[in-house]
Amino acid sequence: MTSFVPTKQFVGAPSSSDIRSSRLGSLQLPSKLSSCNIHILSRPSHPKRLEIQATGSTYGNYFRVTTFGESHGGGVGCIIDGCPPRLPLSESDMQVELDRRRPGQSRITTPRKETDTCKISSGTAEGLTTGSPIKVEVPNTDQRGNDYSEMSLAYRPSHADATYDFKYGVRSVQGGGRSSARETIGRVAAGAVAKKILKLYSGAEVLAYVSQVHQVVLPEDLIDHQTVTLEQIESNIVRCPDPEYAEKMIAAIDAVRVRGDSVGGVVTCIVRNLPRGLGTPVFDKLEAELAKACMSLPATKGFEFGSGFAGTFMTGSEHNDEFYMDEHGRIRTRTNRSGGIQGGISNGEVINMRIAFKPTSTISRKQQTVTRDKHDIELIARGRHDPCVVPRAVPMVEAMVALVLVDQLMAQYAQCMMFPINPELQEPLQSPTSESAEVTL
Repeated sequence: MTSFVPTKQFVGAPSSSDIRSSRLGSLQLPSKLSSCNIHILSRPSHPKRLEIQATGSTYGNYFRVTTFGESHGGGVGCIIDGCPPRLPLSESDMQVELDRRRPGQSRITTPRKETDTCKISSGTAEGLTTGSPIKVEVPNTDQRGNDYSEMSLAYRPSHADATYDFKYGVRSVQGGGRSSARETIGRVAAGAVAKKILKLYSGAEVLAYVSQVHQVVLPEDLIDHQTVTLEQIESNIVRCPDPEYAEKMIAAIDAVRVRGDSVGGVVTCIVRNLPRGLGTPVFDKLEAELAKACMSLPATKGFEFGSGFAGTFMTGSEHNDEFYMDEHGRIRTRTNRSGGIQGGISNGEVINMRIAFKPTSTISRKQQTVTRDKHDIELIARGRHDPCVVPRAVPMVEAMVALVLVDQLMAQYAQCMMFPINPELQEPLQSPTSESAEVTL
């Protein structure tokens, strides 16, 4: 940028004629400026500094999780930043959850064989977290890149192949790269840490189960959310806590599996004993954070909590959750159509939500598609894929819900617990019956 600044004559300053001849060239100055020197100040044009934040691979503000790796690369994993120090933690804590997620665990999941054995390579010492970033790695050991030779040329219908090309202009073909559900290993490992913090500090418990496979729908009144257990959920390969409906769901998956097709379903997730007060108006409401986290999982197509869309068929008098005082002097609600969240803030009741998953995109049936060089073609996809994703999605949903809740727990602790609470209206975040009173945030 160039400007003309009239100034007074200083000792040693060049004369007006010098300036005219050396800096202004043929520019003619007005006569009224003849008694002044004209200095031309050149301001270099510096481009503004542009900062690019992590694009889509990090979740959380206080408890931050970044996942890395691809389906057919060297491995996958996560980095957990913000974990409180002195939390007892080992690989076995994560391995339990990873084993629930791993492929090849039954005939209704992908036949890919991976042990998904995790290794903590930083952030712990003598069995305790140190407060520094925790890095968790899981190697890939059963890749079959040649299964994806057709996909390098043609786009799988309803898969992320085409949109990754549209966005980046390049993609990792084998296994779908970052769009593969194998990316969720990092989420599940981090979720195991989050679940442990919630349990030890607040006594909160996160459980998910399969409530629908294709047209087999588990009636809501068959499952008591106050008493359902992990053992009931894990008692069968489809992870439905009702044995009769579990068999129907397994049969529905088997029917499409043998035809090279796939089906979708619904995962229901509940949270018990969560402290009141988690969630922040206006844009960071608890249900909004939960929806974002769950909808970031692969193959998700819908989210609802509480009465969900069914609540639209009710009147206000039918839908409202009336308050009452329980035998312990606590304010409770007689019903729970709000799903444990009101005004974007947890109210102490059981949180319940449902996440819909589409049928697996990659199927071994002939489909019409186009190639990367824009020609119509028929495709029969190869590879090893789940005929229905919901049985393995159960621990993924639990992990994402736990990551949201531990982040919100820390936010509530940071903002609202610095000074003594108002005991007439607020309750402590830490459960008096928690397993370890020494674990602190």
